[in-house]
Amino acid sequence: MTPAREPHVPFAERCAYPARPGNAVRALIDGEPAFRRICAAIAAARHSVWATVAFMTPDFQMPDRQGDLFDVLDRAGQRGVDVRVVFWRPNPQTQVYEPRTFWGSPEQRRMLAERAPRISLRWDRAHGSYCQHQKSWLIDAGQDGEVAFIGGINLNPRSVVAPGHTGGGEHENHDAYLELAGPSASDVHRNFVQRWNEASERQLEGGIWGQGGREDLAEPEAAAAPRGPSTVQVQRTLHARRYRRSHPDGEASILEQYLLAIGAARRSIYLENQAFEVREIAEALRQALERGVEVVFLAPAEPEAALNIAPTPERLAFLEARAALAAYPHFTLAGIAGLDARGRRRDVYVHAKLMIVDDAWATIGSGNLHGYSLFGSTEMNAAVWDPAFARALRCELFAEHLGLDTDGLDDMQALRLFRRIAAENRGKRAAGKGDWQGSAFALDPAIYGRAA
Repeated sequence: MTPAREPHVPFAERCAYPARPGNAVRALIDGEPAFRRICAAIAAARHSVWATVAFMTPDFQMPDRQGDLFDVLDRAGQRGVDVRVVFWRPNPQTQVYEPRTFWGSPEQRRMLAERAPRISLRWDRAHGSYCQHQKSWLIDAGQDGEVAFIGGINLNPRSVVAPGHTGGGEHENHDAYLELAGPSASDVHRNFVQRWNEASERQLEGGIWGQGGREDLAEPEAAAAPRGPSTVQVQRTLHARRYRRSHPDGEASILEQYLLAIGAARRSIYLENQAFEVREIAEALRQALERGVEVVFLAPAEPEAALNIAPTPERLAFLEARAALAAYPHFTLAGIAGLDARGRRRDVYVHAKLMIVDDAWATIGSGNLHGYSLFGSTEMNAAVWDPAFARALRCELFAEHLGLDTDGLDDMQALRLFRRIAAENRGKRAAGKGDWQGSAFALDPAIYGRAA
């Protein structure tokens, strides 16, 4: 089944899954409401709870005193629900991330033995220096009430925060998930089955946990029934060498879709991403700016430390290409800073991975705009063709970042307002003033991401 009318943003063609109409979608902005909704779905599960987890710290707790991940999952398991999780196990090249992962260390396995949760686990490595970076949840797979969650929120305390980032402490994250029900949720189902059945450690000692850890799963035979008005395509990054069996050529449909959407933009592009490190994206945005498209890119005020490196010739060329975007008056690079309990401004780390084009199309997922996510790490995004959803998402995000209702503005007007407020707040930031409008402030692309 294909959509009746081709939208102006094309579908990704080199994608394992088609664009499917008939989906219900909802954005979940920031970790506290997102995990609250995920916990509610787990509590209501009747058949299964399946998840893929990349990063999790030992001090992570779900909102509303619901306990840690294993407390929440074990309550479902004790009701007879089939609970399975695929965790990332870092390679020697990525060993630095072990303290932020549940990689199956002896201490972690002792904890499992003491608690004996009624769950099944498999561990999975990525290829080389890449990451198993998907962060997905699937409730009641293949059943009438099937619902999936696709996004990028990690299981750590800095992510479990309320929208607005007011009154909190240092090092908060701004982030997003997408709730999905309908035919495209079956593709999240297929993805989990693939990840589970091909988990690299499944036949090794210490590579599984729980009786169900030895069982492979069957893919769904058909897509789920329609549940809503949105057309959705589930897109991924898969490394060809890691997925020789199921995807010998790999998959890079997230990058393909970003370039297609930016190339199709007629009026406005709004991005939130942890990284802006790919020259193809910078060039696509430059071409959009040449067409007169309004562009706002929300990023961390300080880039990830691993990206703030001394420039090679290749990186220097990228930095110059990114800095050149500042020559266009309708381009804005911005960060956000919330108010702490004492009324002082502190930067909020933008960890979201989303884009909205022309108030008509949007994507939310785990894919960052750097080479790891777009060329090698295992990622998953959901692209949504639904103007009502895209516009509502833009209004929700702008209400948070600008402290204003932009429902009465069209997309271009709203991005121009964002640009003006961000520039004004940058001046107030430089002057040490905290009386901002909202939390967004402009950054200088000419120096952003350059090593000191």
